[in-house]
Amino acid sequence: MKTSTLLTVTALAIAVAAGSALAEQKSGEALYKEKCASCHPNGGNVMNPKETLKGLKNQNAILKQIRKGGGGMPAFDKKSLSDAEAKAIATYVITTFKK
Repeated sequence: MKTSTLLTVTALAIAVAAGSALAEQKSGEALYKEKCASCHPNGGNVMNPKETLKGLKNQNAILKQIRKGGGGMPAFDKKSLSDAEAKAIATYVITTFKK
């Protein structure tokens, strides 16, 4: 096999593998439904109805809450929710529950 053909085949294999990994990433909405919606249906709060997700605008504050938990909310460590997944949820919350 020629070197150029081998390089092309290798590059295609890497591109397919990378594309598969990206396709497996869940959207912020899907992650929210999976991890958050049971306690925060429609941006609400089952444990404390006065502390909803509506109108939140600070992504860092949301990420901190996701990682530390508190007030009845469990903490989600990096093993259970990657940084990218946590950011996707935070973005979803900010854009979906604007008030």
